[in-house]
Amino acid sequence: MVSRVRVWLNRTYAENVFFMDQLRRNPSDRAVEIHATHGDADSPVLAAADTAELEPEGLSPAAYVEFALDQCARRGIDVFVPRLHQAAIVAHRAEFEAAGTALLAPPPEAVAVFQDKVIAYEAVQAIGVPVPPWWRVRTAGELIAAVEELEAHDHKACFKPASGAGGVGFRVITRAPFSVTHLSGFPSPYVPLDLVVEAVRKAEEPVDWLVMPRLEQPEVSVDCLTGPDNRVRLAVGRTKNGRRRGFTLHEQWLEPARRIAEGFGLHYLSNIQFRMFGGEPVLMDVNTRPAGGLHQLSLCGVNAPWLAVQLALGEDPGQVEPPFLGQDYTVVSGPRPLRPVSLPQQRAEDAEALLPAVPSPAPADSVGAAAQALPL
Repeated sequence: MVSRVRVWLNRTYAENVFFMDQLRRNPSDRAVEIHATHGDADSPVLAAADTAELEPEGLSPAAYVEFALDQCARRGIDVFVPRLHQAAIVAHRAEFEAAGTALLAPPPEAVAVFQDKVIAYEAVQAIGVPVPPWWRVRTAGELIAAVEELEAHDHKACFKPASGAGGVGFRVITRAPFSVTHLSGFPSPYVPLDLVVEAVRKAEEPVDWLVMPRLEQPEVSVDCLTGPDNRVRLAVGRTKNGRRRGFTLHEQWLEPARRIAEGFGLHYLSNIQFRMFGGEPVLMDVNTRPAGGLHQLSLCGVNAPWLAVQLALGEDPGQVEPPFLGQDYTVVSGPRPLRPVSLPQQRAEDAEALLPAVPSPAPADSVGAAAQALPL
């Protein structure tokens, strides 16, 4: 009899409820039990999991690793998919393996390269992958000089944090003075240059931004599945042009993505994003984790989360080609259940006392039912 697989997702994006759904609908019909932890009691991933806990707040990365090792040992975790404190966790891979847990994440060297966008751009340029022009700015003067250089070549300037994910902090520079126009409709990413300069000058600490031209659509996110041998098993591009989404296997997107994934050892699931600049694709960003939209590959007949779990367990699925490419689509939101009662927020010093005992495994036919509430 094939044993069930116990998978843990720590503090992750709400969209990963779909990642969890796909694990349960794996083509082998193997029973999967999912453990989830989060800092927000109303995160839908907690309700979607079979067992769930609130994470203690205020833990340092080192203390979080200890918390994670305890979770894996006590919960019997087979595969851990870390997002929060990924860099600290992968540095302790041997300790997790000793606890019987495989980390579904790249090695620490790969994670380190892509934590800082400047280091990442320099590294991928060195292996021949095109990147847009960029300036690292920390002062108002550096910001003005970078914007003026871009505008002199008829580019619209934008900026984003040198370290960050998910589009947080992305803004587009405009010369239009602030007016009531900026207050109409929904909030816009456009910000007047004079207000940004004033804010930077008044900031208590220097900013750390990447200034670059605003890149053109389409945006293509290439989801890669890469083995520990640095060989890509699967690469599919998800295209975005306004509201319209689709898929591509065109080598202008896949070839540089494979070069990055294999060249830097982005083991298991990574997401490599491109946009257009000067008529050619250039790198926009690299995520060393599963993308929030990874589940959309199911429209191509691919269950990427399960393939990655297989790889992490040493069950190599071999080279994978999507059986078909799904038709163009758009993304709409829908309701997902929450836990019936919000759980009390933990404090770091209370973490050990609040950790519940390991529950008995759920029967196979209950996998996918409502999350089992655990006393905290």
